[in-house]
Amino acid sequence: MDKPRCYIASPLGFSEAGRHYYREVLLPALREIVEPVDPWALVTDEEIIAAAEAGNQRQMAAEIGRRNKEALTNCRLLLAILDGQELDSGTAAEIGYASALGLTCLGLRTDHRETGEAGARVNLQVEAFIVMSGGEIAGGLDECLALLRSKAATAQDDAQA
Repeated sequence: MDKPRCYIASPLGFSEAGRHYYREVLLPALREIVEPVDPWALVTDEEIIAAAEAGNQRQMAAEIGRRNKEALTNCRLLLAILDGQELDSGTAAEIGYASALGLTCLGLRTDHRETGEAGARVNLQVEAFIVMSGGEIAGGLDECLALLRSKAATAQDDAQA
């Protein structure tokens, strides 16, 4: 039985520490449950460098956005990393788009700082999109994996129906 594809929305690729956690902890744990779709792997450093050298950063940015959109449309689930004092705007956009596509969206927020409006763990609209999609926000990796396991089983059942 194939595992459902799950798009991983996160800002973790922007820092060395984030990349380490993403590659060495998060992705291996997710592979046990789903087929992670890694948007950080959809473009190479060489492509970005070549675009910068040619003065084509604008076109490269549009191409990255197109690749991410295509990847999202081929998934059943989305997992968003919601850590940080402010929610990453690209991650928020991916949640909104995935929710509109009908994907079940899950969030992982391990950051203990407060953010968002009263009554919401993160920005109220982002949280609303996650909840309305049938998802939840987990407070730790183990809780997230349990939620993902449940949602992946449902996604598999729906795909086979």
